Amino acid sequence: MSNDSSATTVLPSSQNQTQMSWNQNQTQKVIENRSIIYKSDVMGQMMKMIDRVAPSQANILVLGESGTGKELIARAVHEKSNRRTKPFVAINCGALRETLLESELFGHEKGSFTGAYNKKIGLAEAANGGTLFLDEIGELPLAIQAKLLRFIQEGEIFRVGGKEPIKVDIRLICATNRELDQEVVRGNFREDLFYRINTIVVAAPPLRRRKEDIPVLIQYFLSQGHSYLNRGKTIDEEALKLLVKYEWPGNIRELQNVCERLQILSEGHMIMTNDLPDFIRNPEVKEEGLEFDPSMPLYELEKRYIIKALAHYGGNKTQAAQGLGITIKTLYNKLHEYGEFEKYAVHTKPAKD
Repeated sequence: MSNDSSATTVLPSSQNQTQMSWNQNQTQKVIENRSIIYKSDVMGQMMKMIDRVAPSQANILVLGESGTGKELIARAVHEKSNRRTKPFVAINCGALRETLLESELFGHEKGSFTGAYNKKIGLAEAANGGTLFLDEIGELPLAIQAKLLRFIQEGEIFRVGGKEPIKVDIRLICATNRELDQEVVRGNFREDLFYRINTIVVAAPPLRRRKEDIPVLIQYFLSQGHSYLNRGKTIDEEALKLLVKYEWPGNIRELQNVCERLQILSEGHMIMTNDLPDFIRNPEVKEEGLEFDPSMPLYELEKRYIIKALAHYGGNKTQAAQGLGITIKTLYNKLHEYGEFEKYAVHTKPAKD
């Protein structure tokens, strides 16, 4: 299971219902869409998009910061598709060396390399009829990218050391926290592969953009978390306010880890403010230092702020738009307005010496 799978809310089948017992007294309805709990509008819009695209065979690219639950989104697509009865197979492309990754993905024949004592069925072949999820696709080496492209185009693979093609029918879902179009510009990602995998793009919102979901996620983690110790604790209202106010740079994964810590270490049945980690009780406050400058029009201030956001996210337009609280379309329009679009365009190639 990839890291993202632990960063989102998974419901056991016995609790896959409209409402769970701990939520019966909530004044606002909490929607549980199989494996994802939410009540925010931004998540509601994303789930509606999943409902629309799941029945198709289109390849999907899931974008989002680390810890936002990209694998769980991929699983939701699979569960709503016509392939739901077939395998869902996931692989983290950044967790394996290139030689091992090719063998894991496509399999190998007996004796094809030192240590290949038996024939191995690759994950692409194991996912036949179902869904193949490639997490951290931006980490894929260029040599494997070429073989993946051929697989997508031809629907067939070659095991390492094999000479006969093997037909495989899968639905491909990829995920990354990188801006792949910028990786194309840098020469780290094949442009033809990029356009093959992003037929549909789904953006996983960071937790700071779905703060309405924090209280119910906390309730869930405290009642259904990994630890069986001290389950069912409640949380004080002031402590909850601090948890909602916190920006959660590690997203849902960070929230889950904090909840498990509170579940185990806090004294008493109710979690109080003093039980919270110091970095939540006393977050670093950055001095804004923003004073009115008559020589700087609002247009220029906005431009500088957006460019700073892009620099902060390493040129990642999706993450910059999320951080700014605007749509990617609005960001593109602003870049056109500022005459900065070409600097961030896919087809802009870096200057050669």
